[in-house]
Amino acid sequence: MTRIVIAGCGDVGTALGVRLAAEGHEVWGLKRNPGTLPDTIRPLAADLSRPESLTVLPGGIDQVVYAAAAGGYTPENYHMAYVDGVRHLLALLAQRAEPVQRLIFVSSSSVYDQTAGEWVDEESPAQARGFAPESLRTGEQYILQSGYSAAVVRFAGIYGPGRTYLIRKVQSGPACCEPGLYTNRIHRDDCARVLQHVLGLSEPAPVYLGVDDHPALQCEVLAWLAGALGCPPPTPTAESDRDRNRARSNKRCSNRLLRTSGWTPIYPDYRAGYRALLESV
Repeated sequence: MTRIVIAGCGDVGTALGVRLAAEGHEVWGLKRNPGTLPDTIRPLAADLSRPESLTVLPGGIDQVVYAAAAGGYTPENYHMAYVDGVRHLLALLAQRAEPVQRLIFVSSSSVYDQTAGEWVDEESPAQARGFAPESLRTGEQYILQSGYSAAVVRFAGIYGPGRTYLIRKVQSGPACCEPGLYTNRIHRDDCARVLQHVLGLSEPAPVYLGVDDHPALQCEVLAWLAGALGCPPPTPTAESDRDRNRARSNKRCSNRLLRTSGWTPIYPDYRAGYRALLESV
């Protein structure tokens, strides 16, 4: 039995915790208000922005998954979630006699800024500018330089139960789409399975891209959803609008490294994932 703390135990963290508990591990979920966590995850009421609150962490922790989310899209919120929170947690762990065996940081593919639809992987430059990707990259470096066996997982757009933005966009349509714009995504349940898989690797790579098998054009995804929902098809944006958006990130993320390590997705593309989601609502 492994003792695991999920710091920032939100949607993805809870899905992960349920899977780990089902395997017989002892799992704690750390969040400000842990009262909504399922019974299989032990609650830890703490705030990553307040280091004194983190003393509630149990002793003898084997693994930690840092899965915090920013409280809002501001520089302050991102710095707190992905820089200060990481520093506070690492400082506490450094005071413990028993070093953790594995540390995972949940990051985002938004750290890449490629704009020409090119393929990117873990070796591609991750140089996106702005407070959000810069805070994420700082947190990544803190984790990777912590001295623990550590890994970073960069997830693309997460969808699944409760994450139905594109469905609502199509239903309120016709939705607008940008021709030639590639999008990348992964189902929430596959996110949990990625983290579970990386926790179990004996020698993980420093960075993994957490995406499904098939990047897809934005217009293609919206057209498929419109057909499945019986809604009007999407409307391509005008050339002038595309000119204004030409600096938007446009890339195809590869999961080859993750697959090579032994992971396979339940939902290999958007059709499989959204079909299951539509059938469940």
